[in-house]
Amino acid sequence: MSDIQIVKMDEGGVNARILAKETKADFRRIEAASLKMRARFTSAEGKRFFVRLFSTLQLNTHFISVIARTRLDHEDVAKVETAIRTQMDAVNESLNKAIDGAEVLFKMHGVTSVATYDTVPLEVDVGVMSSAGRRYLEVLGKLDQLMPLLQTLEIHEVITAQAVDIQRAGLKRQVRNVANGARNFAMGLRRRMNALGNRDDEGTERVSGGAGRDVAEGPNTEVVTGDDAEVGADARNGIDFVEQNTKGES
Repeated sequence: MSDIQIVKMDEGGVNARILAKETKADFRRIEAASLKMRARFTSAEGKRFFVRLFSTLQLNTHFISVIARTRLDHEDVAKVETAIRTQMDAVNESLNKAIDGAEVLFKMHGVTSVATYDTVPLEVDVGVMSSAGRRYLEVLGKLDQLMPLLQTLEIHEVITAQAVDIQRAGLKRQVRNVANGARNFAMGLRRRMNALGNRDDEGTERVSGGAGRDVAEGPNTEVVTGDDAEVGADARNGIDFVEQNTKGES
């Protein structure tokens, strides 16, 4: 006797809807090599966070580590990279603790099987451009791993639905804040690069104007084109500004 299906099952429509809402990240101007890795997500949270956050995080961290380093002080860029890595490590540790805690509860209450999803998994080949991208992909994978564990514990009434919602929301916020933090850092560095570009343009104009005065007034006219100390102060202020923004989101 053939199996009787009493409910309609997903055949890929959920993934299609998630991907349709994706904001396409523009990689056309990125010339970096990438390591191709297979990623698989089964939970709604894992799928949506991967689609919404992973590519933009990669673009922002590429801007920070590669493009910003061509114009800004390398030590300042390194501080930003360290801040992102520290934030990612903290989220990774939180997810590890949550997974370990869920597994302990499974053993304590004799739970032997994990809830599974009836929707089709989202499986994609991902081009990972940096260690930051690889680390964030691992974070998303752990978030995806934890979600069915929490739901299983709620089904068995080991933990309440409210407790599951609170833990889920807190971890999702931490994962999201990593991507938002990288975006804020990139925006701050871009502003500083633009400020340096404007200063360079002003210096060029002064040189051009000074050259005309030199002809009229003689060779001893001195033209000031900028102050290195001010540029250094600008860099430090930019770092402080972006760090404050990131702390506010977390």
